[in-house]
Amino acid sequence: MTSQLSGVRQRADELGGVNSVVKGPLKGYHHETYVLTIPGETRIVKFREPREEILWFDRRCFRSEEDLLRALHGKVARIPAIHDIAGMALQGFIEGRTLKARPWGDRRIPEAVLDQIVDLFQEMARITPDMLDVNRRCEPDDRAEDGDCDGFLERLIVFVEKQVYERNRPDFGRLFEDLGIGDEAFAQLRKSVSGLRERDFCLLHGDLHRENLVLDPLGQLWAIDWELAMLGDPLYDLATNLYLMSYPADQERRVVEEWFRVVQRVRPRSAQGWEQDLERLLGFKKAQSVFTDVIRLSLSLRDGSRVNWVKLPSVVGKLQSVLTAAAGPLGLIEIPSRSRIAAALVR
Repeated sequence: MTSQLSGVRQRADELGGVNSVVKGPLKGYHHETYVLTIPGETRIVKFREPREEILWFDRRCFRSEEDLLRALHGKVARIPAIHDIAGMALQGFIEGRTLKARPWGDRRIPEAVLDQIVDLFQEMARITPDMLDVNRRCEPDDRAEDGDCDGFLERLIVFVEKQVYERNRPDFGRLFEDLGIGDEAFAQLRKSVSGLRERDFCLLHGDLHRENLVLDPLGQLWAIDWELAMLGDPLYDLATNLYLMSYPADQERRVVEEWFRVVQRVRPRSAQGWEQDLERLLGFKKAQSVFTDVIRLSLSLRDGSRVNWVKLPSVVGKLQSVLTAAAGPLGLIEIPSRSRIAAALVR
């Protein structure tokens, strides 16, 4: 039986010892993750390792998520603690349910939870680049100067262009072409989003969606998975949150208004020009999703060496929605029909 367990699971079992409780794997794209209860202790921790041959679609800033979380201790109220066990830094497991798992039946978020999301934005706005002594992945000459929001966004565009689109073109180039997406899409994207106002940089979570927000039994909201955290334009974090959360229209307006209120109070120069620039940044998020979702959704049709035909209609519908949303930023003249998208995927 042991031979059927993955290497990560076996290492988790060894780390916990004979009497430990190991649960998992947890759902996750980038890592294989298990939850360990250490015998004789009250600590519950996560043990994880990157999945093999995983595709990364986001630019990462910090070398170690655990080092970042240590540095944020006392600066951000509810984030995972770091525990040193057997010479390794492991994140504490937050007991509760993600916002995606909450049984609300629609996209609406309880007002008390919405207030805590805004509080998180306020905490991050207080954390400037000079406040974090954490090793970073990118070289200094590949970082935008503090306040240069155009330069910050250009580096994100370059990452999508080089590391997502061009790197995967040998396998997916024909599919992109069949969907009407070519090299000229990036020229149009740059034209659509350029001209951002300067804003003072601060800490960004970079991936604030419903599965990365955990509500504990006391109703407190915790932010997890800081692997895509960055230092940059605070309005980008708001745009990412709005895009990923899909709030009802009235709650989206409230989040925007409250974001401006708290950021303006904490760091006025981090909020300037938001009225003009928020749509530009939302346009980038919509365009970015085209390049990532075309690859992810097409890969989701693979079932070993076979094609999962049952999933095809759902994948076609999702791709058409993503292409429709990004038509403006990418300058798409025509949105392919469902039959054209299906034929491209089959090819």
